[in-house]
Amino acid sequence: MRSVIWQLLQREWQLSWRRPGDVLNPLVFFAMVITLFPLAVGPEPQMLQRMASGVIWVAALLATLLSLDGLFRSDFEDGSLEQWVLSPHPLTLLVLVKVLHHWLMCGVLLVLLTPLLGTMLALPWSVIPVLCVTLLLGTAVLSLLGAIGAALTVGLKGGGSMLLALLILPLYIPVLILGTGTMDAALQGLPVQGYLLWMSCLAVLALSLSPLAIAAGLRIGVSE
Repeated sequence: MRSVIWQLLQREWQLSWRRPGDVLNPLVFFAMVITLFPLAVGPEPQMLQRMASGVIWVAALLATLLSLDGLFRSDFEDGSLEQWVLSPHPLTLLVLVKVLHHWLMCGVLLVLLTPLLGTMLALPWSVIPVLCVTLLLGTAVLSLLGAIGAALTVGLKGGGSMLLALLILPLYIPVLILGTGTMDAALQGLPVQGYLLWMSCLAVLALSLSPLAIAAGLRIGVSE
């Protein structure tokens, strides 16, 4: 089973190198939204700091959503997805590897950009580690929940970007509230452990249940 997981990860890495736009587009979108925001509202540090957590989290949410429509589509179109469903290996584990790769290529890279972009929004360095931890946990939840919508819309002709957004955005609201709440508490010097525990609980819950929903969605898409 380990060899199957490793081979699948290698395949995903190779596909990422062949289609760099799939990786770069969400990162460029994330950086552009945060870079343009100070130009729109002005350079006043207190105002930027007050809005920074909301801007960063909304940009991360939309950047993740931007990358989700193609998560399973190429596998569906070239028949790989059907082979996954017919494979003797657990489909839940295969889709979990796929989501792990998506999180590494989207969520983790967004986190690596965050310290630089956070300073553009006048965030103090003392809260940057908290922001990075919440984004690491939060983007993992966003990838897992988003993959459910991508699985349910994979069989739609002409793409299902709008339907995907309508399905997934309501599920993203708790992550957005906890993420911005954590940052607001950190900026005010309040304890953030409670927020981080809630975010960790969301991540564990999504990791436990999402692969089952993703696998069910893919079976429905392939059977139609």
